[in-house]
Amino acid sequence: MNTRSKYIRYSLFLLIAVFLMMPAIQQVTQIVDLTPLKGAIKTPTKAKLTVDSWFSGDYQPIEEEYLNETFGFRSVFVRINNQIAFSFFRKAKANGVIIGKKNYLYEKNYLKAYGGLDYIGSDSIRRRIERLKMIQDTLATLNKQLVVVFAAGKGSFYPEYFPDEYAIPADSTNYSSHIALARKNGLDFIDFNSYFIDNKLKSPYPLYPQYGIHWSHYGMSRVADSLIKYIENARQIDMPDIYWDEITLSQPLDTDYDIADGMNILFRLKSFDMAYPKIKFESDSGKVKPSVLVISDSFYWGIFNMGFSKVFSNDHFWFYNKQIYPDSFKEPLSTDQINLIEEINKHDVIIIMATEATLPGLGWGFIEQAFNSYTNPDLESKNRMSYWLEVEEMKRIIRADSLWMNLVIKKAADKNIDVDSMLSLDAKYVIDRKKAGK
Repeated sequence: MNTRSKYIRYSLFLLIAVFLMMPAIQQVTQIVDLTPLKGAIKTPTKAKLTVDSWFSGDYQPIEEEYLNETFGFRSVFVRINNQIAFSFFRKAKANGVIIGKKNYLYEKNYLKAYGGLDYIGSDSIRRRIERLKMIQDTLATLNKQLVVVFAAGKGSFYPEYFPDEYAIPADSTNYSSHIALARKNGLDFIDFNSYFIDNKLKSPYPLYPQYGIHWSHYGMSRVADSLIKYIENARQIDMPDIYWDEITLSQPLDTDYDIADGMNILFRLKSFDMAYPKIKFESDSGKVKPSVLVISDSFYWGIFNMGFSKVFSNDHFWFYNKQIYPDSFKEPLSTDQINLIEEINKHDVIIIMATEATLPGLGWGFIEQAFNSYTNPDLESKNRMSYWLEVEEMKRIIRADSLWMNLVIKKAADKNIDVDSMLSLDAKYVIDRKKAGK
């Protein structure tokens, strides 16, 4: 064997040896600064080596799991594997992610919601809406507003890019049933889902991203502005407004790319440009700043993080009715640690928000908790849910009496209020007089 041949063989051997050793070197030295994987990544705990753990066999499987999840360059190898699955097999190595036509990305729950596969039934939704209406009426007597917000959903917004097996809408969905029953029962709500669909082709900038699951930054900014205007109208006040006089266009950033980020692939996906308004807040001089409590899924995070609290005197966000923010940024605080009625009494506006994929759990226990709390016989009579059950029964009696109902309609026109409000006033008047023995 000549010298040149030996040199080549030794060089190849050395190169392979270095390549095989690099993960171990990287794990110990972290010589290369790598971008961590995104998503719900949980690093296993490193095993503690003791005589007992070694001979009992407890140490080995724990350490093996730790090494498998933390070896050097693991994030690079994961991204290579995920890129191959995406590029060659149209598979997403991310839990619940579905790749649609033209590479539009969805979470499976949104496709299920569009197809009615997660439908909880009309009776369950009717019972929920009736409870919400009773809570709304109870809070109205305390000069508080309850507003239910139906956030836009990517399934309803981009059904044209569904994989063929998912592209069949259902006759009954949680969203359509909630909207129909909310209207029928006189519940105060905002339907951003239909608003986004109606403005899909009219909006100057995209309302929903191609690779994100939440509404776009631009769409979210319009939602925040609409919420302020709604509260102003409901409470007849003038709040500080949000506005923007500058918009930057760029490839998707932050939550506009959150599903793709969670896929952890090597190369960034190309999309249409997204709009990023530079949000500003009007001076609060001479303005009214109510207190707001928001119970929501992740669709409120963007609004919360944009500084929405600046238009309120007190702003709380109960994430899935569990963690309380901003308090939990300093020290974890959960809703099971506070008194519900006391917290409601501290706020002027209570917003319950959910997108179509999370509608089965709307309120995440808050509705039932509030309903049960207001049923407590220790509360003042007009704050008890039993009082409002009597009101609802009296309203039913009035509706069944055509002469009485016609009188209610006339009084509503004279007072320039809606008929349902006049009906509630008449029903309460009758019940209060009965309780007073008149």
